[in-house]
Amino acid sequence: MANSLLDLPSSLNSSHLDATHFQHTPFYCEENVYLLCKKLCSSGIAASEGSDLFVTFITNENKQVPLWNQKASRRADGMVLWDYHVICIQTRKEGQPSHLVWDLDSTLPFPTPLPTYIKETFQPSFALFSEFQRLFRIIHAPTFIRSFASDRRHMKDPSGNWNSEPPAYESIVAEDGCVHNLNEYLDISTTEVVENVGAANSLNAEYTEKLGVLVEENRLEEIISSLSHCHC
Repeated sequence: MANSLLDLPSSLNSSHLDATHFQHTPFYCEENVYLLCKKLCSSGIAASEGSDLFVTFITNENKQVPLWNQKASRRADGMVLWDYHVICIQTRKEGQPSHLVWDLDSTLPFPTPLPTYIKETFQPSFALFSEFQRLFRIIHAPTFIRSFASDRRHMKDPSGNWNSEPPAYESIVAEDGCVHNLNEYLDISTTEVVENVGAANSLNAEYTEKLGVLVEENRLEEIISSLSHCHC
Protein backbone atom coordinates (compact mmCIF):
# COMPACT_ATOMS: atom_id res chain seq x y z
CA MET A 1 0.00 0.00 0.00
CA ALA A 2 2.87 2.37 0.74
CA ASN A 3 3.89 2.53 -2.93
CA SER A 4 0.48 3.85 -3.97
CA LEU A 5 0.92 6.73 -1.54
CA LEU A 6 3.88 7.99 -3.53
CA ASP A 7 2.03 8.61 -6.79
CA LEU A 8 1.79 12.25 -7.83
CA PRO A 9 1.17 13.80 -11.24
CA SER A 10 4.57 14.60 -12.73
CA SER A 11 3.45 18.14 -13.54
CA LEU A 12 3.00 19.05 -9.89
CA ASN A 13 5.45 21.28 -8.07
CA SER A 14 5.51 22.88 -4.64
CA SER A 15 3.39 25.83 -5.81
CA HIS A 16 0.55 23.48 -6.78
CA LEU A 17 0.57 21.30 -3.68
CA ASP A 18 -1.22 21.38 -0.40
CA ALA A 19 -1.12 19.02 2.55
CA THR A 20 -4.01 16.94 1.20
CA HIS A 21 -1.71 15.51 -1.49
CA PHE A 22 0.20 13.66 1.22
CA GLN A 23 -0.55 10.79 3.57
CA HIS A 24 -1.31 12.12 7.04
CA THR A 25 -2.22 10.17 10.15
CA PRO A 26 -2.69 12.30 13.28
CA PHE A 27 -0.03 11.73 15.96
CA TYR A 28 2.21 9.71 13.63
CA CYS A 29 4.34 12.61 12.42
CA GLU A 30 7.51 10.51 12.02
CA GLU A 31 5.75 8.16 9.57
CA ASN A 32 4.04 11.06 7.81
CA VAL A 33 7.42 12.70 7.19
CA TYR A 34 8.97 9.40 6.07
CA LEU A 35 6.32 9.08 3.36
CA LEU A 36 6.40 12.81 2.56
CA CYS A 37 10.13 12.61 1.81
CA LYS A 38 9.58 9.66 -0.50
CA LYS A 39 6.82 11.47 -2.34
CA LEU A 40 8.81 14.69 -2.73
CA CYS A 41 11.57 12.61 -4.32
CA SER A 42 9.35 10.54 -6.60
CA SER A 43 7.44 13.61 -7.82
CA GLY A 44 10.54 15.59 -8.75
CA ILE A 45 9.88 18.32 -6.17
CA ALA A 46 13.04 17.21 -4.38
CA ALA A 47 16.16 15.56 -5.73
CA SER A 48 15.45 11.97 -6.74
CA GLU A 49 17.57 10.55 -3.90
CA GLY A 50 16.45 13.18 -1.38
CA SER A 51 19.86 14.85 -1.16
CA ASP A 52 18.21 18.24 -0.48
CA LEU A 53 15.89 16.96 2.27
CA PHE A 54 16.53 16.81 6.01
CA VAL A 55 14.24 15.11 8.50
CA THR A 56 14.15 17.15 11.70
CA PHE A 57 12.97 15.90 15.10
CA ILE A 58 11.96 18.64 17.53
CA THR A 59 12.01 17.61 21.20
CA ASN A 60 14.02 17.92 24.42
CA GLU A 61 15.02 15.91 27.48
CA ASN A 62 11.69 16.63 29.16
CA LYS A 63 9.62 15.73 26.08
CA GLN A 64 7.78 19.06 26.28
CA VAL A 65 8.14 21.40 23.29
CA PRO A 66 5.65 24.21 22.56
CA LEU A 67 4.85 24.84 18.89
CA TRP A 68 2.41 27.39 17.52
CA ASN A 69 0.07 27.29 14.51
CA GLN A 70 -0.61 23.57 14.84
CA LYS A 71 -3.78 21.97 13.48
CA ALA A 72 -4.24 19.84 16.59
CA SER A 73 -4.53 22.88 18.86
CA ARG A 74 -7.80 24.04 20.37
CA ARG A 75 -6.33 27.45 21.17
CA ALA A 76 -6.71 30.60 19.09
CA ASP A 77 -2.94 30.87 18.68
CA GLY A 78 -2.61 27.24 17.60
CA MET A 79 -0.17 26.33 20.38
CA VAL A 80 0.40 22.67 21.24
CA LEU A 81 2.79 21.23 23.82
CA TRP A 82 4.12 18.21 21.92
CA ASP A 83 6.33 15.49 23.37
CA TYR A 84 8.05 15.63 19.98
CA HIS A 85 7.34 16.71 16.45
CA VAL A 86 8.92 15.86 13.08
CA ILE A 87 9.20 18.05 10.01
CA CYS A 88 11.05 18.00 6.69
CA ILE A 89 13.37 20.85 5.70
CA GLN A 90 14.28 21.24 2.03
CA THR A 91 17.43 23.21 1.34
CA ARG A 92 17.20 26.18 -0.99
CA LYS A 93 17.30 25.50 -4.70
CA GLU A 94 19.02 27.85 -7.10
CA GLY A 95 16.77 30.86 -7.64
CA GLN A 96 14.74 30.27 -4.47
CA PRO A 97 14.89 32.91 -1.72
CA SER A 98 14.98 30.50 1.24
CA HIS A 99 14.89 26.97 2.53
CA LEU A 100 11.45 25.38 2.88
CA VAL A 101 9.71 23.59 5.73
CA TRP A 102 7.17 20.84 5.02
CA ASP A 103 4.97 20.37 8.10
CA LEU A 104 1.77 18.41 7.59
CA ASP A 105 0.49 19.42 11.03
CA SER A 106 0.91 23.17 10.58
CA THR A 107 -1.74 25.73 9.63
CA LEU A 108 0.93 27.78 7.85
CA PRO A 109 1.28 27.65 4.05
CA PHE A 110 2.55 24.33 2.72
CA PRO A 111 5.50 24.51 2.37
CA THR A 112 6.62 27.54 4.39
CA PRO A 113 9.94 29.44 4.05
CA LEU A 114 12.20 28.48 6.94
CA PRO A 115 12.54 32.01 8.42
CA THR A 116 8.74 32.39 8.45
CA TYR A 117 8.29 28.94 9.95
CA ILE A 118 10.75 29.70 12.75
CA LYS A 119 9.05 33.01 13.53
CA GLU A 120 5.48 31.68 13.49
CA THR A 121 5.99 28.17 14.89
CA PHE A 122 8.68 28.73 17.53
CA GLN A 123 7.79 32.32 18.48
CA PRO A 124 11.43 33.23 19.30
CA SER A 125 10.37 36.42 21.10
CA PHE A 126 8.37 34.32 23.58
CA ALA A 127 10.62 33.66 26.58
CA LEU A 128 10.59 29.95 27.45
CA PHE A 129 11.51 28.33 30.74
CA SER A 130 14.55 26.08 30.38
CA GLU A 131 12.48 22.89 30.53
CA PHE A 132 10.69 23.91 27.33
CA GLN A 133 13.76 24.83 25.27
CA ARG A 134 13.62 23.00 21.93
CA LEU A 135 16.42 20.89 20.45
CA PHE A 136 16.63 19.74 16.83
CA ARG A 137 17.92 16.39 15.61
CA ILE A 138 18.67 16.82 11.90
CA ILE A 139 19.08 13.70 9.73
CA HIS A 140 19.76 13.53 5.99
CA ALA A 141 16.60 12.11 4.43
CA PRO A 142 18.30 9.30 2.43
CA THR A 143 19.85 8.04 5.68
CA PHE A 144 16.56 8.33 7.54
CA ILE A 145 14.62 6.46 4.83
CA ARG A 146 17.12 3.60 4.96
CA SER A 147 17.39 3.44 8.74
CA PHE A 148 14.07 4.40 10.35
CA ALA A 149 11.71 1.74 11.69
CA SER A 150 8.58 1.79 13.80
CA ASP A 151 6.21 -0.94 14.86
CA ARG A 152 4.15 1.75 16.67
CA ARG A 153 4.60 0.23 20.12
CA HIS A 154 4.89 3.75 21.57
CA MET A 155 1.26 4.39 20.64
CA LYS A 156 -0.17 1.59 22.80
CA ASP A 157 -1.23 1.81 26.43
CA PRO A 158 -0.12 -0.79 29.02
CA SER A 159 -3.11 -2.96 28.07
CA GLY A 160 -2.11 -3.01 24.40
CA ASN A 161 -4.86 -0.65 23.22
CA TRP A 162 -4.10 2.12 20.73
CA ASN A 163 -3.80 5.63 22.14
CA SER A 164 -4.48 6.85 18.60
CA GLU A 165 -5.53 4.76 15.61
CA PRO A 166 -2.51 3.75 13.49
CA PRO A 167 -2.16 4.17 9.72
CA ALA A 168 -3.79 1.51 7.59
CA TYR A 169 -0.56 0.64 5.76
CA GLU A 170 1.98 -1.79 7.21
CA SER A 171 4.51 -0.56 9.73
CA ILE A 172 7.87 0.72 8.49
CA VAL A 173 10.85 -1.65 8.62
CA ALA A 174 14.45 -0.45 8.15
CA GLU A 175 16.64 -1.79 5.36
CA ASP A 176 18.65 -3.79 7.90
CA GLY A 177 15.49 -5.51 9.16
CA CYS A 178 15.10 -3.48 12.35
CA VAL A 179 11.41 -3.17 13.25
CA HIS A 180 11.55 -0.35 15.81
CA ASN A 181 14.10 2.35 16.59
CA LEU A 182 12.01 5.51 17.02
CA ASN A 183 13.20 5.69 20.63
CA GLU A 184 16.77 6.21 19.42
CA TYR A 185 15.80 9.38 17.54
CA LEU A 186 13.95 10.70 20.58
CA ASP A 187 16.71 9.94 23.09
CA ILE A 188 17.89 13.51 23.52
CA SER A 189 20.67 14.78 25.76
CA THR A 190 22.09 18.28 25.93
CA THR A 191 25.54 16.71 26.03
CA GLU A 192 25.03 15.75 22.36
CA VAL A 193 24.44 19.30 21.19
CA VAL A 194 26.91 20.40 18.52
CA GLU A 195 28.47 23.75 19.40
CA ASN A 196 30.47 24.39 16.23
CA VAL A 197 28.00 23.63 13.47
CA GLY A 198 30.49 24.78 10.83
CA ALA A 199 32.97 22.06 11.68
CA ALA A 200 33.57 19.52 8.93
CA ASN A 201 32.92 16.58 11.24
CA SER A 202 29.51 18.02 12.16
CA LEU A 203 28.49 18.33 8.53
CA ASN A 204 29.78 14.85 7.80
CA ALA A 205 27.69 13.46 10.68
CA GLU A 206 24.66 15.26 9.32
CA TYR A 207 25.00 13.37 6.04
CA THR A 208 26.23 9.99 7.19
CA GLU A 209 25.22 9.23 10.77
CA LYS A 210 21.98 7.39 11.41
CA LEU A 211 20.93 9.86 14.11
CA GLY A 212 22.34 12.93 12.36
CA VAL A 213 23.32 15.87 14.53
CA LEU A 214 21.67 17.65 17.45
CA VAL A 215 21.58 21.46 17.49
CA GLU A 216 20.01 24.23 19.53
CA GLU A 217 17.24 26.36 18.11
CA ASN A 218 19.40 29.41 17.50
CA ARG A 219 21.72 27.34 15.25
CA LEU A 220 19.03 25.74 13.10
CA GLU A 221 19.16 28.17 10.17
CA GLU A 222 22.94 28.26 10.31
CA ILE A 223 23.41 24.52 9.93
CA ILE A 224 20.74 24.21 7.24
CA SER A 225 22.44 26.99 5.28
CA SER A 226 25.79 25.23 5.70
CA LEU A 227 24.30 22.00 4.43
CA SER A 228 22.79 23.69 1.39
CA HIS A 229 26.34 24.41 0.20
CA CYS A 230 27.75 20.99 1.10
CA HIS A 231 26.68 17.93 -0.87
CA CYS A 232 28.70 15.24 0.85
